[in-house]
Order: sequence, then C-alpha cells, then structure tokens
Amino acid sequence: MRDFVEITLNDDGYGSASEYVRELIRADQKRREQQRLEKTLLERLSSKEDETFTMDDVRTEVRRRLEAK
Repeated sequence: MRDFVEITLNDDGYGSASEYVRELIRADQKRREQQRLEKTLLERLSSKEDETFTMDDVRTEVRRRLEAK
C-alpha cells in the first residue's frame, strides 16, 4: 500500500499523504451524501402520499444540501 500511495502522490501532484487522505475522505463523504439523497428520492417516488413531488423539488433540495456544507 505504501508504494501505491507514493506513486499516487507523485502522479497526481499531492503534497503529502495526509492531503491525499483528506481528498479520499471528502470523496467518500460526497458519495455517502449522494447515496442518502438517492434513497430519499426513491422513497418519495414510491410514496403515493406526495403527488406534488417534482424534479424542481429535487434540484431545490440538492442546492440546499450543497449550500449547507
């Protein structure tokens, strides 16, 4: 693993292993947030209770979550 990290640092221009780890953590946070959003969207789409759900609602929620970070 050490060799892989060192090659990645050199190839991708990271200044340190800790910078690389921070980038990995941010990517994982983004992926997990995307999964939560997709789950919420699927739940709302399958719900018969909310007939007013639109893609504009999705865009608004995505913007709200991005601005909250």
